[in-house]
Amino acid sequence: MARRVSWLIFLPLLRIPAFRAQGVPPYPSVPTSLGVNIHFTAPRQGEIKEMAAAGIRWVRMDFQWSETERARGRYDFSAYDRLIAALRPYHIRAMFILGYENKLYDRGLAPYTSEGRQAFARWAVAAARHFRGEGVVWEMWNEPNWQTWTPKRNDGDYILLALAVGEALREEAAGTTYIGPAGAVVDFPFLAECFRAGLLNYWDGVSVHPYRQRIPESVTPLYAQLRSMIARYAPKGKKIPILSGEWGYPSIPSWWGMTERLQAVMLAREWLTNLSNGIPISIWYDWQDDGTDPKDYLVHFGLVRFGYHPGPREVFVPKPSYRAARTLTRLLAGTRFQKQIIAGDSSDYLLLFTGHQRARIVAWTIDKTPHLVSIPNVRGVFSAWNVEGMREPALRARHGTLNVELTDAPQYLIRREKSARR
Repeated sequence: MARRVSWLIFLPLLRIPAFRAQGVPPYPSVPTSLGVNIHFTAPRQGEIKEMAAAGIRWVRMDFQWSETERARGRYDFSAYDRLIAALRPYHIRAMFILGYENKLYDRGLAPYTSEGRQAFARWAVAAARHFRGEGVVWEMWNEPNWQTWTPKRNDGDYILLALAVGEALREEAAGTTYIGPAGAVVDFPFLAECFRAGLLNYWDGVSVHPYRQRIPESVTPLYAQLRSMIARYAPKGKKIPILSGEWGYPSIPSWWGMTERLQAVMLAREWLTNLSNGIPISIWYDWQDDGTDPKDYLVHFGLVRFGYHPGPREVFVPKPSYRAARTLTRLLAGTRFQKQIIAGDSSDYLLLFTGHQRARIVAWTIDKTPHLVSIPNVRGVFSAWNVEGMREPALRARHGTLNVELTDAPQYLIRREKSARR
């Protein structure tokens, strides 16, 4: 028997104001909120074009202190100038990670003295000034609560450095968009320590990396808990969003039984979950596979396969997850999440997106068994696409009810214009 949705009202379409490409986006929207991690400053010919064709609007990349200050007080940002120049024609913005050690200071370890912290802060200010007006978001380190703080994790030293950078940016590069802590997983004790130290006075967003060997939808209660924590510690009147700064699923069975097909499904559900939770920036890890070793799950997070193939069209071989990204960004382009349609079973997800002349519904279930759901008070014919963008048979509402078969893979439903009906 079909499961019935309690009700559905197509709300008046929202007018989405033009977005000025500075700061954190004021709300999540498609494709403005979506991006990927990269590991290069010199893209190969055709690479950014292929990225943009999937609807990517952000890249997140290490901004290396040791590579840009090789003599004390002398800065060379030319490699990143070239990257920004390559991104600019495609309206892709950069999230640059301020890091890491520099052999010129503190014995080549993560800064732990006042001299090292001030040198790092001066460098950060110089970088922010250099790229002023380019829409860069500056992130403080990467996963300092994991293995990137040398010689070992030290939350106190990280906080002192983040405070020094925040103070310097406020004084000498006002208007810079500064976020942190890029924490591995959603580490509430670490986040609370950062917040109690006053870092929310400086941060314009709280970035976390919600990796999990679980379904993406399981992150929702963590976002709610983090949002409550931010509200408790944030300066009065300051709204600080949560950013999903790094999160992905590899396409390899050794990691939670993943496959390329499941990676595509997880990408769509991850981004849709973030959009429905008010996350204004969602960065998928990773753009490209970093190798081909079938035993190493770390090299299989990419949307495209390892290996460059010069030519007039796609220069990297797309994986199903690339097609899933392109499908989502094309079919939901210019829309915002409006609401979740209430269903009789909490395992079913029917998300309403508006902002176009026609409402869009994205539907899937976390139930292992495909099943029908019935949406009442709906009329007309709906075009349908699967998660990788293949057309499915159109669905026609009958007697005011639209029956949709749900599977684990999101499907996109767009009501046709009246003139398109037969």
